[in-house]
Parts: sequence; structure tokens; C-alpha cells
Amino acid sequence: PQNVDMAKKVERIIREEGAIPATIAIMNGKIKIGLTDEDLEELAKAKHVEKVSRRDIAHVISSNKLGATTVASTMIFANMAGIKFFVTGGIGGVHKGFEQSMDISADLEELAQTNVNVICAGAKAILDLPGTYEILETIGVTVVGYQTDEMPAFYSRSSGITLPRANNPAEIADMLLQARKLGLTNAILVFNPIPRED
Repeated sequence: PQNVDMAKKVERIIREEGAIPATIAIMNGKIKIGLTDEDLEELAKAKHVEKVSRRDIAHVISSNKLGATTVASTMIFANMAGIKFFVTGGIGGVHKGFEQSMDISADLEELAQTNVNVICAGAKAILDLPGTYEILETIGVTVVGYQTDEMPAFYSRSSGITLPRANNPAEIADMLLQARKLGLTNAILVFNPIPRED
């Protein structure tokens, strides 16, 4: 499946850049940090894989099920393991029509309370992006654009929403350092847009 190929390619890129990938999932009721090729194949081909956010963790573990972790649960497990950086494609957010549905991703609340820094290509473009940005501000999530002044929208570089900007990794590292010196426990959310050519 394409998802296995993509996962292996991302892990290879991470290794080539000098870091150690630690893909996370729940495998048969056990939290697993650092999946094997066999684990990836099993997750991709299994017929019953649960989507696991914070609320689902205890159920999936106690039921000995397979679980694909959301941003929220991946942050929780990374934090348990002492992993301070998590890379994902897109975060969840406020859904369109929120006024009627009250549908807000648990990812946002986790960003406010779990000390794992998240690098993403934006909130998913199908969401209410201004609403998502407003909630991030309201719940105290520190956000920054890497070499951009605008919040990207997952597969698009632009959304029309202005961000604070960091031009290099050293600026982001200093921001992380200051947050920890101050005892802040929320994530820092780094928006890194896809390359222009893509």
C-alpha cells in the first residue's frame, strides 16, 4: 500500500538527516514507539484498526486492539517516552459548521497541555482555518511560521492567516528554550509549509 511506502520513505529521510524516527501506534494493545516494517505492513493491511485519540487510549489498550494514533495520542505517547519533537502532515482543528456541530479536534487541546513540540504543514485545509487559529490563541498554544508569515493549509502554502515568523532553526530553538525556562508546559506548534515546487 502507498501508506507503507510513504511511511518508510519518511523514516529514511529522517535517518538521512541524522535523527532517529520513532513511528508510534498501538499494536495489539501495547503502545509501540518505533515500528518495524512488519508493524507498518500489519497496520496498513488490517481490516479493523481503531483511530486513537486521548479518549480512546484506555479502551484500545484494554481490548488488545490495533490503533492508529492521532496527533493528540501521538503527543501523549511521545511525551511518555521523552520525545520532544513530533512531525506530522496536518493537525486537526475546528470543523466548518462548528456553531451547530461543536466539532473541534482533540489535537488542539493536547497542544495546549502536552510538552511535545509539533512541526506540521498546517491545519487540514477542509477545516475552519480562522476558527482553528483563534482556538489555538485562546487556549495558549505558541505558534510560529518557519520561513513564512502565513499559516499554511496542509497541501497549500497559504491561508491568509498571519503568523509570527522564525527565519532559521536557531530562532525556533531559542523560543523553545525560553518557554522551558519559564516553565510553560504547552507545545510549540511550528508551521512549515510544503515547498513551492510541490
